[in-house]
Amino acid sequence: MSGSDYYIPAGALLIALLVKSPWFWRNWHSPMAKSILVILASPAAGFLFGAPPTIERVNRFIGVPNISALIVFCILSCLSCASNVLLIHWRGDAEDVLRRRTRIWVAATAALIVTFCVLFHLGSMPVERRRDFDTFYANTPFVRELIVLSLTAHFATTLLVATRCWRWARGLRELHAAWTHAGLLILVAAFGFGLSFALFKFLAVGARWAGTDRWDWLSTDVAPPLAGVGACMTAVGILLPAIGQGAESRWRALHRFRRLRPLWSEIRRDIPPTSPPPMPWWKPVERRLMQRETDIFDAVLRLTPWFDHTTGTKTYALALADHSESRRARSEADASVLAHAVIRKGLARPPVTPEQRWTITSTEDSEDLVDLSAAMLRSPHVRTTRRTTAGDGLGHGER
Repeated sequence: MSGSDYYIPAGALLIALLVKSPWFWRNWHSPMAKSILVILASPAAGFLFGAPPTIERVNRFIGVPNISALIVFCILSCLSCASNVLLIHWRGDAEDVLRRRTRIWVAATAALIVTFCVLFHLGSMPVERRRDFDTFYANTPFVRELIVLSLTAHFATTLLVATRCWRWARGLRELHAAWTHAGLLILVAAFGFGLSFALFKFLAVGARWAGTDRWDWLSTDVAPPLAGVGACMTAVGILLPAIGQGAESRWRALHRFRRLRPLWSEIRRDIPPTSPPPMPWWKPVERRLMQRETDIFDAVLRLTPWFDHTTGTKTYALALADHSESRRARSEADASVLAHAVIRKGLARPPVTPEQRWTITSTEDSEDLVDLSAAMLRSPHVRTTRRTTAGDGLGHGER
């Protein structure tokens, strides 16, 4: 592989880091946020320090031959630790249990990194190897143990994470957690590539132990691309649930915001003057939706004294006779009462007495509010109420 083959996946992971950076900043004290940060940053750093041009520069800068290999081994250990810590927090448990398990993994990883450093110090690696460090030093005392320990730890932790992801994905299949389920399946495939990376490295090293270098290409030409694909898929699997759920939530909020427009337009003149003006379109749709719902509730409260029970009862009976759906009929009745109240209040007609007042129930539930808005737009009974009420006002010389 050339330097670009390493730098391209590193760049993709850095882009993912930049996309998630605001979330990291807001949730810096969360162990889950820190785990995701390490999972994205460590493979990016691994590819950066594993690229042949970088290996040469790092070795020259530090002045120790093959020190870049030790750095990559330590980075892989951090990636394995962060992956397990993330899964621990994803699954959830008591706070003290999560804290204890996290500390165990961090302590084990720290001990592993110290062991790497000791073995590297004891080994003799005078010849710089930019692409075939694992196979070239496969039979060197202490370095051999360093390579085997690193690959074994990476293989074992990757297998553990892949197994956990697969079991969890199977458990989520019936829980309507589509984005998390998809993310876990992508992680299973990503860690499968990580397992293949370690396996091919093992095969090449084992061939060297058997006295042949014919399989070196598995370590130098096959394993690195697999690691690149696996790292990019890991980033996708981690980001997908958050991005997918966020996009789905924003789409639902936008859909609801638009569906509430007929109702909001009908009663907007009765929104209290102290309410803030509508937010511009570039503001988050969730905030715009909250403001629209608040405006609707405030306007409904101001119109309550003009809610005529006779109008509601009549419309409800007519709508129920039309389609025999009580919920829809109730929405049409409430919409007619609102349309009637807007016109009567605008004509300065006196409020109805409390005994003659209709109680609107379509604002008690979020879905009912949407149904109320749809009825305001489409119900023929609402249009009839508008014409009748307006005509009554004109007939009395009030317009």
